[in-house]
Amino acid sequence: MTRILLVAAVALVDADGRVLLARRPEGKPLAGLWEFPGGKVEPDERPEETLIRELREELGIEVKEACLAPLTFASHAYPDFHLLMPLYVCRRWDGLVRAREGQALKWVRPRELAGYPMPPADEPLIPALVDLLGA
Repeated sequence: MTRILLVAAVALVDADGRVLLARRPEGKPLAGLWEFPGGKVEPDERPEETLIRELREELGIEVKEACLAPLTFASHAYPDFHLLMPLYVCRRWDGLVRAREGQALKWVRPRELAGYPMPPADEPLIPALVDLLGA
C-alpha cells in the first residue's frame, strides 16, 4: 500500500505581485530545487496550522489563518510515497521575510516561475498562480 504524505505549501505574494521561492539546501532530498515554502503536516495538525508554524520557523514571519486562502493542490506519485499538497496564497503577514534555515530565497514574477527547477509536485501548481496573479 502506498503511503500518502500530506504537505502544505504557500505562495507568499508581495506588494509587486511576486511569489517567494525557497531553494532546498544541500543535504536535503531534492537539494538545489526551488519550491514554495511549507512543510509536512504533523499528526493532529491542520494544513493552515502547519503553514503558520513553518513560516515562523523557516522565514521568521507571523501569518494569521484568515490570511491563508486555498488555491489548488498537487497530487504526485514519488517512488516511495504519494504526495498530496494543498497550495495556499498569502498576501499579508507580519515581520520581514528572511531565510532562517540556510535556504536561498527569491521573489519571482508568476510567469517566470517555470524557469526555476522545481520538484515534480510543485510544477503543476504554476498555472493556477499565473491565472490568479497574471504577469
